[in-house]
Amino acid sequence: MTKTVQAARRQQHITIVSETFPPEINGVANTLRHLCQGLMQRGHRVTVVRPRQRHESKGMVPSAGHGLFSHEHVVTGLPLPGYADLRFGLARSGELRGLWQKDRPDAIYVATQGPLGVAAVSAARKLGLPVSSGFHTNFHSYSRYYGVGIFEHLLCAYGRWFHNRTSITLVPTRKMAQTTAAMGIRPTGLWSRGVDCNRFAPHKRDQALRKRWGLKENERAVIYVGRLAPEKNLCMAVACFERIRGLHPQSRFILVGDGPLRRQLAEQHPDYIFCGTQRGEDLARHYASGDLFLFPSKTDTFGNVVLEAMASGLAVIAFDDGAASEHLRHEENGMKADLREDEGFVDGALRLADQPTLLNRIRAQARLDALELDWNSQIEQFEQLVFNQTARTGYHAINKQSISLL
Repeated sequence: MTKTVQAARRQQHITIVSETFPPEINGVANTLRHLCQGLMQRGHRVTVVRPRQRHESKGMVPSAGHGLFSHEHVVTGLPLPGYADLRFGLARSGELRGLWQKDRPDAIYVATQGPLGVAAVSAARKLGLPVSSGFHTNFHSYSRYYGVGIFEHLLCAYGRWFHNRTSITLVPTRKMAQTTAAMGIRPTGLWSRGVDCNRFAPHKRDQALRKRWGLKENERAVIYVGRLAPEKNLCMAVACFERIRGLHPQSRFILVGDGPLRRQLAEQHPDYIFCGTQRGEDLARHYASGDLFLFPSKTDTFGNVVLEAMASGLAVIAFDDGAASEHLRHEENGMKADLREDEGFVDGALRLADQPTLLNRIRAQARLDALELDWNSQIEQFEQLVFNQTARTGYHAINKQSISLL
């Protein structure tokens, strides 16, 4: 066993810095919940630095962490423009330096690239602490969905500057590694995601819930789970469902989640079923009670919901990107379309709606494949990528400085 692997096996103290964290509901918060829980279970000490969330008042005693972390440091939080239910953090680099001088971490992982992330990277570099970052969100791609597409190049340059100040940037897929390389971000390491197949499982299918949706035994529940927001390409999901309903009038469109588009969608489509935000076992029941799962996003870096749908025994239709590019095999355990082929997305959904045998075969295979995607292996990969930076911090700091001077 190498020294670096041995180091990863010893108890380490890692600080995770993020502008979103459970109980907030989004892909980053969900990933960090599994990461923190996995690291704690493997004997590591985890400190979380995050903004104050909407439900927390100033001076409120921080939560005990529910087994997700050993300690936390809460900073000022302000609403993210366009995402009022999400926050960004404000902290001085000196504040974080003081925190880490008193209790020096072995490694720092910065999951978000907002003001809190910038302050954390600056503080870590000044203290000579190994700091890694994660490419969790395609913010530069989001700009075109919020009427500020002219800033996409600036946001891309900002992302390059931010991530290249860390020793390594973790990306969830091989395609995202290519994307970040094209942006000029390097080096990168592949750190994917897992899924809890005990929580998300086909046996949680709820016939009473399906009856409330207005469905009979052989009628189709087409389901979407995620934020109801412009960057999720929901117009594609709506167009796809309407094509399905044109051939199968008794189908129902089930939307699980909330966001800025909910009111508009509900007004335009009062016959759709809006379930709002679901958590825990309720979320698992909603997944398992569906049949076809639409994931129309072209901006997600991964899309944890794809794996949750597979684990729940759903037939996923997605574009060949993110989690689908890694885990879906067309016509075997799901259906996927080229990013430029919207009609291919619709065709895949129509085939599944029209062919019960194909649908059932894909659903069964999706569940089998999801059983191989456990979180334990991903936590181990994270350990090796992040904790191994400790021995290389000096090397990367010298080389990053040399690059910045060229």
